[in-house]
This record gives sequence, structure tokens and C-alpha cells, in this order.
Amino acid sequence: MESLSFIQWALEHLNYWTVALLMTIESSFIPFPSETVVPPAAYLAAAGDMNVVLVVLSATAGALVGALINYSLSIWIGRAIIYKFVNSHLGHAFLLNEEKMMKAESYFVRYGNLSTLIGRLVPAVRQLISIPAGLARMPLGRFVLYTSLGAGAWNTILAVIGYSLHSVVGKDQLMEKVHEYTAQISWILLGIGVLALGYIIWRILWK
Repeated sequence: MESLSFIQWALEHLNYWTVALLMTIESSFIPFPSETVVPPAAYLAAAGDMNVVLVVLSATAGALVGALINYSLSIWIGRAIIYKFVNSHLGHAFLLNEEKMMKAESYFVRYGNLSTLIGRLVPAVRQLISIPAGLARMPLGRFVLYTSLGAGAWNTILAVIGYSLHSVVGKDQLMEKVHEYTAQISWILLGIGVLALGYIIWRILWK
């Protein structure tokens, strides 16, 4: 309850630091909709209280920090647990072994760039895509680059929505309109994500 109270307080006192902090939380261990952070901040930017470019940069920096938390945890904790299961009798019963797991990781490293980039745009996948990247030990520089591009693209979309709504609706109607527009955009991005992941799977099977 205390964490929810803090999030509510931060949303009521938006600035570049609280935007970055909330997006860090959103991207890591306590997922909540980024639509409740970036559009209101961009709305304030349209009113002259903030700078919309800095809003996007702050949100993207926060999303990257949160993604790095998941990425690091999956390397130092998740991978060991997964390999322990793969090498167990139960894992062998499921026809798993260490060689297959290493091959799967190498495939993610090979095709993971697109997965990481598109994954940041896909609802319900956005917060989780950092985990397989960490499990596959995707190179850190590449992970940072594609996570930043994907998060930056999504935050830009949200910022454009919030900024443009300033001259259209009052603050009390903002979130209703934001949810309406982001729901439509999310379906489009989900379709793109499915096509992109389908292409990756096709490449893997074709190889």
C-alpha cells in the first residue's frame, strides 16, 4: 500500500525526476501502465510547465534503468536456476539438455536485436523482454541500444498524444482519451510484433 501511495504522490508531482523514477519502476519490478506517466507529463509540457523533449528523454532513461535491472537479475539469478532445471532428471524428461539451451540462447543473440526492439512496443511484453535478453547474455551495448530505441519510440508516441491533447480536452478528461488512443495504437503495435516474431521464428526454422 505504501508503494501505491508513493506512485500516486509522484503522479501528482510530476517532474523529470519523478518521470524517470516511475518509468524505472514500470519497466522493472512493479509494472504499471506507462500511459499514466508520460502523457500527463507531456500535457504539462504543452502548458509550458515542462519540456516535452526532456520528458521523453527522462522516461526513456528510466525505462532503460528498469530494463537493466531485469536484464542483470536474469543473468545472475535466472540463468543459474534454468540451467539447474535443464540438467535435472525432470528437465531430461522434457527432452531438455544443456546443449539445447545453449543453442537457444545463441539464436536469441543472433535474432534478439529485433525481439528487444519490437518487444518494447508490444503491450504485456514490454516489461518482460529484458529477461530472455539477459538469459541469452545478449551483449550489453546491443541491449542498451535496442532497448533505448524501442522505449524511446514508445515514449515519443505517448508524449505526442499527451502534448496534442492539451488543446483538445481538459485535464480531467486526459486519461480517458489517452487510454482510447493508446488502446488503438497498442493493437497496431501488437500486430507488428507478431509479424516480426513470426519472421524470426521462420528464419530459425529455415536455418
